[in-house]
Amino acid sequence: MAEWKNLDELDSFKELLKLRDEVVLKEVMAGDNGAKRVKEYAVEMGGGLCFNYASRVCDEKILDALQALSDEAGLIEKYRLLLDGEMINTGEKRLVLHQLTRGQLGKVVEKDGADKREFYKTQQERIAEFAKKVHSGEIANEKGEKFTTVVQIGIGGSDLGPRAMYLALENWAKKNNCFKMEARFISNVDPDDASAVLDGIDVVHSLFILVSKSGTTLETLTNQTFVMDALKKAGLDGSRHMIAVTSETSPIAHSSDYLDAFFMDDYIGGRYSSTSAVGGAVLSLAFGPEVFAEFLEGAHEEDEKALSSDIRKNADLLDALLGVFERNVLDMSSTAVLPYSQALSRFPAHLQQLDMESNGKSVNRFGEPVNYKTGPVIFGEPGTNGQHSFYQLLHQGTDIIPLQFVGFLDSQMENDVVIEGSTSQKKLAANVTAQIMAFACGKDDDDRNKYFEGNRPSSLIIGKKLEPKALGALLAHFENKVMFQGFTWNLNSFDQEGVQLGKKLAKKVLAHETDGALKAYADLFEI
Repeated sequence: MAEWKNLDELDSFKELLKLRDEVVLKEVMAGDNGAKRVKEYAVEMGGGLCFNYASRVCDEKILDALQALSDEAGLIEKYRLLLDGEMINTGEKRLVLHQLTRGQLGKVVEKDGADKREFYKTQQERIAEFAKKVHSGEIANEKGEKFTTVVQIGIGGSDLGPRAMYLALENWAKKNNCFKMEARFISNVDPDDASAVLDGIDVVHSLFILVSKSGTTLETLTNQTFVMDALKKAGLDGSRHMIAVTSETSPIAHSSDYLDAFFMDDYIGGRYSSTSAVGGAVLSLAFGPEVFAEFLEGAHEEDEKALSSDIRKNADLLDALLGVFERNVLDMSSTAVLPYSQALSRFPAHLQQLDMESNGKSVNRFGEPVNYKTGPVIFGEPGTNGQHSFYQLLHQGTDIIPLQFVGFLDSQMENDVVIEGSTSQKKLAANVTAQIMAFACGKDDDDRNKYFEGNRPSSLIIGKKLEPKALGALLAHFENKVMFQGFTWNLNSFDQEGVQLGKKLAKKVLAHETDGALKAYADLFEI
């Protein structure tokens, strides 16, 4: 049986603390030694990706210490317990089954009278059948005309992950002749969000997906009413234009207000739901179920690789442990995710929720305060845009912020021009290459304003092209990284009580059940 201990109770962590000054990055990355590290400090991932950690603060001694930490903390054992259907979400007393949406790696998990893998497969098959009927025109609007646009209505994990995945594959799908429907997303309860989307689409030929596990999410139901009102004004029957993704027990699960309903359950948190019906419906409608299946295949490949107990062969586990070293030994408080791919423009926003909602905790899985730092602040922006924005602080600011670069050899659209002897894609690749070395080694200069200290760690996930399998593996990598870090910090990474307080207070404000400063702020907005 796995032992759940706080990080500072582990003997291996105490040994790791002694290695704070073991590596000077600008020294180990210089010259032939740096070239050797780039070749040797790399791990094969799923989906044709590779994790290169040459520019992270590590050497063989630190890697051995991290291996000892992983072994003592039982990280792989805990991952296996999760896959086998143990109750890992202690806060809500739930299983954690998002990996099961893309394949079976552990024991058969039976819950609520059902084999959960079969339940998820059945929903994917139902979605695939529905999507094919929409694409063929068998399911159409009241005039028998095809739907051309799909609009997802959801917030948080019902929006961020699916939106990021859609944008990541949109251009690839167009290039590869599998683009079926344009997708749009309504998330914010701000009426300008829904209005802007509705004004920019042809509602007559639009199919809407309402995503709410509970069927009671205030923002989502508000936006549903907004959409239904727009459909009514257009003389349309809203029930012919909307499907639901929800739990089987929610109030909207079997409502006549929807063409159909597809089901999820409480064992998949919103931020982990892109490979469930939450992402499956919109991605299958937009690109076809075959593309969604490839995406799931890539995620499953990465989940399988994450089972290796050897950290040098397990990119997800190694990335997590290097992050723990940076956070708890080197005292680095943030991490920047920097994809050198415009298609991943919303991927950092998804990772903000994934990481910060999961590990933004100050108590352990038993509700006891911890005496060490946990989840870092996550932010990011695609390169090269970010270089002309916040990289100044990354290079010369007082805080050292670890960086996670993502890059690809080829563009998705394969449309490029040669300017001054190189293509745009080569210029993009040259920039990420240069940035890694500039951060690691810096630059000496007598003019302190032009001096770069260096010693700023980074890693690189690199692949040939951003395709569905690669995207699935990339998503699973970060999901598994967050999971392993939560295990290491002895957190419950699968609840989000910090989200709930504001929701409850907002309901009080709307019900005029306020006093003191809360009432005063409500009065400012004339609520």
